[in-house]
Amino acid sequence: MKFISSLINRRFFRRIPLILLFLVIFSATALAANGSISGKITDKTTHAPLTGANVVIVGTSLGSAADAEGNYKIDNVPIGTYTLQITYIGYPQAARTVKVEAGINVVADFEMMETGIMADALVISASRRAEKLTDAPASIGIISARAIDEFPAFNPGELAAYLKGVDYVRAGVLGTGLNIRGFNSAFNSKNLQMNDARLSTLVATGLPLGAMSTTVKEDIERVELILGPAAVLYGPNAHNGLVNTITKDPRYSEGTTFALGGGNQSVFSGRLRHAKVFNDKLAFKISAEYTRGSEFAYTDTVYSADGNTAYDELLLDRDFDSMRGESALYYSLKPGTDLILAGGYSNSNNLGITNAGRNQIKDWQVYWGQVRYVSPHIFAQVYNTWSKTEDTYAINQRTRNYWSFKNAGFSEEESLRRSLHEEWNTYYGIGLNRESNFKDDSRRINGEIQYNNNWSGFEVIVGGQWQRDIADSKGTYLLDANGAIELDQTGLYTQIEKQLADTGLKFMLAMRADDHELYGANFLPKAAILYSKPGSGTWRVTYGRGIAAPSILNLSANIFGGLLLGNGDGFTLSDGSKIKPLEVETINSYEIGYKGIINTKLFIDVNAYYNMSENFLSPALNIANAAGGVLVTHRGDQPIEEIGLPAFVLTYLNFGKVNTFGFDLGLNYYINDYYSLMLNYSYFNYDLDENDPLNDGNRDGKVTPTDLPINSPKNKFSVGLNMRKNKYFGNVFARWVQAYDFFSGINVAAADAPDLIIGGDPVLENARVGRDFNEGPLGDFLNVDLSFGYHLSPKLSIGAHVTNLFDTKVREFVASPVIGRLISGEIKFKF
Repeated sequence: MKFISSLINRRFFRRIPLILLFLVIFSATALAANGSISGKITDKTTHAPLTGANVVIVGTSLGSAADAEGNYKIDNVPIGTYTLQITYIGYPQAARTVKVEAGINVVADFEMMETGIMADALVISASRRAEKLTDAPASIGIISARAIDEFPAFNPGELAAYLKGVDYVRAGVLGTGLNIRGFNSAFNSKNLQMNDARLSTLVATGLPLGAMSTTVKEDIERVELILGPAAVLYGPNAHNGLVNTITKDPRYSEGTTFALGGGNQSVFSGRLRHAKVFNDKLAFKISAEYTRGSEFAYTDTVYSADGNTAYDELLLDRDFDSMRGESALYYSLKPGTDLILAGGYSNSNNLGITNAGRNQIKDWQVYWGQVRYVSPHIFAQVYNTWSKTEDTYAINQRTRNYWSFKNAGFSEEESLRRSLHEEWNTYYGIGLNRESNFKDDSRRINGEIQYNNNWSGFEVIVGGQWQRDIADSKGTYLLDANGAIELDQTGLYTQIEKQLADTGLKFMLAMRADDHELYGANFLPKAAILYSKPGSGTWRVTYGRGIAAPSILNLSANIFGGLLLGNGDGFTLSDGSKIKPLEVETINSYEIGYKGIINTKLFIDVNAYYNMSENFLSPALNIANAAGGVLVTHRGDQPIEEIGLPAFVLTYLNFGKVNTFGFDLGLNYYINDYYSLMLNYSYFNYDLDENDPLNDGNRDGKVTPTDLPINSPKNKFSVGLNMRKNKYFGNVFARWVQAYDFFSGINVAAADAPDLIIGGDPVLENARVGRDFNEGPLGDFLNVDLSFGYHLSPKLSIGAHVTNLFDTKVREFVASPVIGRLISGEIKFKF
């Protein structure tokens, strides 16, 4: 052993300098035999760097990404001729042939033009992985980063009005909302909203956060909107569609953005975003916003219990304000694999619309924390969402409570104080529990893991999701007086895609199994066939099944002192009959669509669909019949006297079925490098069997429009012209919506229908109907918006936006004012 060691020591180590010299010469020779490719990727109009643009040498594993200045470089490229491909979300794909020679750097710069021709744009929402828009097995609308950046107002949700197939509504200066393919309401949770793979909804109600969102406009990379069911990959309540917001990666958006905006209705908005790349491992971003303003002067009439007296809303505060912000830390474990820690917070004061009038939202806080692991094949996350408020109240109920005390001779101070919790009953001489104060201290915990890979040409995705809802209203609007309500649900999903070589055909099959603690198991399939031909676009046929799950509020409500009780456990009546617990609402959707470019100028996106829906969630109904001697005895196993009144219990039921159908057409015409034209048209209709007693939602013995309110216009049309020339940008956009009736809870907005009785009153325009004043149908307007801006420099821009340019009568939602002209201006600095 000593001899061998001695030999190695003497002979080997003497040769180390020679070995090292040989390796250096060999490496230099090898490197000299290769070349490199470098360049800069910028926007053709603004010349701004497209940070993060992906650069790939087709057919190899070599690639790069553009840095903060738009520069990229690929070293050690073997000699040869290659196709260099550039992709960037929201921009058409670009490619160029390059010839690499030994020891030479090839320069290949790219100027990419974002236009309305979005056929080659990348999206991720349809299949939860990046794919071309035309290859996606769904109808998708995109609000691009450029559109958001150049929109000179604080609420990017307004841009949803520019998308085909979307029922966009505006309820005031602050409030905007959207619906997809019918069945809208003042309490609509059928369109799932997500931010960075995280549910962006309230815990107890399932409603989208909307104005309570924590995301700041300047941090939004893009918004993708799926028309039709997307429940297989995203879970319950992606029933009619999905709104997916993706925020910016700080590694590809480094710098500081500061925006100041203002307008009429005393609107002011200040927003800040900062992103910093510390090194090739660590990056950070933070964003913050403060916005305030005042709603239009409008009062929603409140009627006394006997309907004979009308009151103004009590203590109505039209001023709104919000603070919001998010931060995230990105750590690269290795190239392509990241660990992301993020959190967000918002505090909101505003007016919210419900099925029972308006709520005065007071210091409602939402905050969340999220950890994500992202790699080429594995995605995993866990996140926690909290919702808190102490002083929010139902304006309609509190107003009625207040006047019941005032009219009985109580003092102003006592009437105000007791109106939060009681209504005075003159007959019995006591205060009844009619809680109008809503408290919330709810929490949601979510976990998910997903794996994807390609096996023999099969693109496979498998994943699992777990969710625990912990709803706590402190006994103010839920059956949680003895502690928070906890509900668990689990979902498993898989998707398989196969492209058949040289045929243009692609097949997709997906399925999901869900299990909920209360409403049990559900199976959701989805399938699609796509046919693509170069130069001719992509045809697709899809089938999907979706569900709308009852919210915790539907299952466990205890509103206004037991007048409205959730139906999570069923009810027993005194005649022995049973009311079944709520089940999920289901939809089976069939769709055919086409996306493609004609003559390099015109992008067409058209789809036609047929939906079969059943097991709708009814409006709140009285299941007792005191006059007929039928009372409620139990909710589940609990005697009704412990929580409500045997003679009067409002609750929710499943009922009926309806078929809906329609089509959406979107045309984008590329005039030249500076101008593009867009046109959208949507048609929607339904087939309701009025002879089917199962469709009698309110159980009055006949089927009427209020049993199954569609709440959607039959026809809507929009047209817009976009301009980006040199340093100027802007657009003009016109939207027409056909008149339509809208029924939601106590809210009525409908044309004259004397034979239709609601709350004992015939439906007549400009008259009281039940507990609401009917101002007539929604829609029936032509609205024109105008935006204009100018880039003073690459780092400074100014812009202005006018909503309802001609100040026409635009009424888009119940319990809401006519939307007058809104003017906003904004200045934005980028460092």
